[in-house]
Parts: sequence; C-alpha cells; structure tokens
Amino acid sequence: METSEILKKVRKIEIKTRGLSQNIFAGQYHSAFKGHGMAFSEVREYQFGDDVRDIDWNVTARFNHPFVKVFEEERELTVMLLVDVSGSLDFGTKKTTKREIATEIAATLAFSAIQNNDKIGVIFFSDRIEKYIPPKKGRKHILYIIREMLDFEPQSRRTDVTMAIEYLTRMMKRRCTVCLVSDFYIPNADKEDAHFEHALTIANHKHDIVAVQVYDQRAKTLPNIGLMKIRDAETGHEMYIDTSSAKLRHAHTMYWMERNSMLKQAFAKSGVDWTSVATDEDYVRAMMRLFAQRS
Repeated sequence: METSEILKKVRKIEIKTRGLSQNIFAGQYHSAFKGHGMAFSEVREYQFGDDVRDIDWNVTARFNHPFVKVFEEERELTVMLLVDVSGSLDFGTKKTTKREIATEIAATLAFSAIQNNDKIGVIFFSDRIEKYIPPKKGRKHILYIIREMLDFEPQSRRTDVTMAIEYLTRMMKRRCTVCLVSDFYIPNADKEDAHFEHALTIANHKHDIVAVQVYDQRAKTLPNIGLMKIRDAETGHEMYIDTSSAKLRHAHTMYWMERNSMLKQAFAKSGVDWTSVATDEDYVRAMMRLFAQRS
C-alpha cells in the first residue's frame, strides 16, 4: 500500500472513530473500564449524611469540629490492545475484511482511552509476537497505531491466541485493561481449547480482559453456488468443495456453532466479557453490548 493511500485511510478512520469515541462511547467507556480504586483527595467539613467512617480524626481534633476525607477514583488506566494480525483476518466476503473491522474497533477504543487520559499500547500477534508498541498517550501515538494496523506485514500467517495471552501475562507486570481482538481461529481446537481457557483464566485474574470476536458470515453459512475453490489463508492449502451439497453446508454450519459454543464456554469460565461482530454488521452495536455487560 502506498504511503499516500495509507495516510488517507488513517485520516478516514480517525475522523470516524474519534467521532464515535466522543459522541457515543464517551460515558460507556468510562463506566465499563473502571480505575484501580479510590485515592485520597482532600478533607472538608463534615456534612449531615456523611459516612462517619470517613472522619479524619487528626484534622477533627486540631480544629475541634468534624472533618471528613474525600476520595476520588484513580481513573488513569493502561489499556493494551491484543490484536490478531494472522492471515485469516484478511478474509471478508461482504463490505469489508475482518482486519479492517478490527482496526476500526481498536482505533475507537484508543481514542476513547486518550479522552479519559489513559495510556494505550498494542501487541500484534500471529503464532508469534509480531510487534509490541508500549503504552503512551496522545493523538500522534494513536495515529501511529492505526497506521501500523493498516500496513503491518506479519512474519507469520498462522494463529496462536493462547501464546499471545501467555505473553501478555508475562510481559505486563502491572494490572492493565486488555481488549483482545481476534477471529479466534484456533487450529487443532479440540486439543487447544483447555490450554486456551487456562491461559485466559490466569491472564484475567491478573488483568481486566475483554474480548471482541470478528468474523465473516461465510464462516457460519456457505452459499449454494456449486463447486467452489477455497484456500486456507493461514496454511495456503487449497481444495474444491461442492456447496450444492446440503449435507456439506449443514456440517459447515454445525462446526461453526460448535466452535462458538466452546468459545463462549471458555469466556464464561474465565470470567471474560466478550462480544462478536460480523464484517457486514455495525460494530458500534457490538461494542455497546460489550460496554453494557460491564456497566
């Protein structure tokens, strides 16, 4: 992609996602991603209805009438975006690709973060850690993140979500808020599901994790268009399938439903709030659902 084209796309995404973060997500983001606790702010004279447990006895004794401590939320957060950049994210049969949807979601969260004076960082992953961008504040930092997401070429096209989660647990020493964005394509899922759930549970105990699944409708249902050549975006393997077979289409849908049921179970057991959005859907609604779960 040429530099001028990238800059145009970055600007377009900035205008859209910054507007969303300011006009739609502002309050929801603040209530969904809470601070680390309460910090002492000041003292003031006791007023009727104040909790007696908040009385500052030292100040009260000095002035000979009651004063109470005032606390405020420790708001500043470190937000990490854990973003899948594997080959399967380049797929999309409708308006856009999974990667483009993931980029807009990440950008919206990033602009929401800086509006709340939070730091934002990114970890790109495939079946390895592709890039780590340390948490910082500011518009220039976010534009850099968006540009990287649009133009980043991973070394590998395969996926290992579990590895990425384990890396996050080791790498981030202090508690942070994490948004994991992926299609959750997990090769050898029957063997990896327990490992994935275990890693997610440990990570969510240390950090505050939410997840966004991006998918294409063709992962759920196949069209009846006869013989079709398909290619695995991660392995490069190609094969022909006969989509006129009702049995094949049914098996394809059942596999999707089974995989999503197992994914839903893993999120529930690990205590991770999540939402999903298709490439032909409005991701704003999906994000509002996610925020509502946590408010």
